[in-house]
Amino acid sequence: MIAIDAGSPVPPYEQVRAQFARQIGDRTLAVGTRLPTVRQLATDLGLAVNTVARAYRELEEAGLIATRGRAGTFVAAAGHRGRQRALEAARDYATLVRGLGIDGDEALDIVRAALRAHPDAPPVDSPEREVS
Repeated sequence: MIAIDAGSPVPPYEQVRAQFARQIGDRTLAVGTRLPTVRQLATDLGLAVNTVARAYRELEEAGLIATRGRAGTFVAAAGHRGRQRALEAARDYATLVRGLGIDGDEALDIVRAALRAHPDAPPVDSPEREVS
């Protein structure tokens, strides 16, 4: 599930956070999946409890997981709802640009320009991202 590269310059908490975020994002971990406890994952990975706790805290702040007290920590629906909201916004945008007489290529150019204008956005033409 999660693997730590001890030789990586990336801190262990970030490796844990990024791997869970990726698995949640690509739906390898489905909404409602129960995650190991902080203590259990720390033991399994040979990490300090605080290291795993920090990763979980950051995932929770991002809305990707939710802790329900003694019941445990679960993959939250927020990440999937975000994709749904993006799809709905894209449909609204498509309707708007068609109504304005803007063709598809120009509409995509407008979106790419808007994404590039956002300083935290990953490159639009990144080979890691694939639009289906």
